[in-house]
Amino acid sequence: MNEPATLGPLWHVEGPQTFFAGPLAYNASHQHGAPVYLAGLYGRFRIRFPDTDWITCRTAFVPAGLAHELDCGGDPLAMLYLEPEVSPQALTGLMRGACSIVGARVGAGGEINALRALYEDREACAWAGAALADLARFSLRRADETLDRRIAAIVSRLGTHPHPELSAGTLACSVGLSSSRLQHLFTQEIGVPFRRYRAWLRMRRAIATIVAGANFTGAAHAAGFADQAHFANAFRRTFGAPASRSLLGVRR
Repeated sequence: MNEPATLGPLWHVEGPQTFFAGPLAYNASHQHGAPVYLAGLYGRFRIRFPDTDWITCRTAFVPAGLAHELDCGGDPLAMLYLEPEVSPQALTGLMRGACSIVGARVGAGGEINALRALYEDREACAWAGAALADLARFSLRRADETLDRRIAAIVSRLGTHPHPELSAGTLACSVGLSSSRLQHLFTQEIGVPFRRYRAWLRMRRAIATIVAGANFTGAAHAAGFADQAHFANAFRRTFGAPASRSLLGVRR
């Protein structure tokens, strides 16, 4: 089955969910600041981790901080990120027939139909938030691993008030930790250092600003990047491909 023609990329950033659906070719090795669930909307895709061969699958879960490459051959892929406020492993609840490899999971199936319906509906921007929140609640009900309550509180606060003045020291003090202990525990629980997670939140803000209608330069400045080039370089490191491939012609 082929995907509908002339549909632009779909991005949705709301609450703890970040969602993308659209055609992808090859994404070079990259690392995300949050865990992600990947689903081939019309067929399988290939994924590769450091020191592994290419793996062909229909769904995959990649924890924050794990480097990976993607080869989709131009077919549409859905990516659902869920901020780890409750469980960094929550999105594994969306998978079926999965096996573990180097800390990730790859599967033969899982929750795909709802994500494909979002991609195919030209009016999806109007109802994506409710649909993605429902999927997140479903996956969280199946989570069997919870986050340290102090780190969970910090992640939640950063998501609500992602301001530069909320330093690691300030946040550590608010939950009764030293700055050094926070840094260690944060990486242990989330999978990426505190600083990299903050960079991910800045990327989310830039993407949301573009979806709202800003150009790349305006979005870069609004999210705290020095300029458009700084944003472009950060996007490539985060997603393994130029921003122009997935952020031009986005649906609104």
